[in-house]
Amino acid sequence: MVKPILLVGGAIPIIFAIIIVIPLVTAPEIAKTAVDPSDKSEIEFTTHHLRNVSPGITDRITSDQTEIIVIKNDGTVTYSITKDGKVSSPKIIKIDNSQRIKLVAMIKETGFLSLPFESFSIKEGIETYQKFGLKITLNDDTNQLYWPEPNATEKMIPPIITMVQEELELIMEIIRE
Repeated sequence: MVKPILLVGGAIPIIFAIIIVIPLVTAPEIAKTAVDPSDKSEIEFTTHHLRNVSPGITDRITSDQTEIIVIKNDGTVTYSITKDGKVSSPKIIKIDNSQRIKLVAMIKETGFLSLPFESFSIKEGIETYQKFGLKITLNDDTNQLYWPEPNATEKMIPPIITMVQEELELIMEIIRE
């Protein structure tokens, strides 16, 4: 028969493990504590609406529309759009600091800055597609990434890139309205 003291002694490490694991498993998002108040960040997100033009022998890619947002460290967002070669006047809004911190934490905590620049080839026969660009400066470290929409390439777009893209597109939607 097992002595009660052995049961209690064996249960203590299990209880501590449960106490540590439950918050990690149930956390719905990346911790905002990853952002240090002294961090300086600037995020530039670009969306190009591209079209493949075939005038004959050679193919040429032209941009129908380009949208750019720049998010400064203070939460100021500048939005500009170039459509058919005409640049609109920039719109400036200020986003909530928690939204900016969420973005910076997502970038910092996931190692986004260390993602290698990877060239994504476009599938044959794609006439129109979107191409995204992201330039991140975090405490003097800068990284730039470019990728097409998922259905325009055969390569898999890493999920962290898609997550950051979705957050930035939400901000872009707010400004467009």
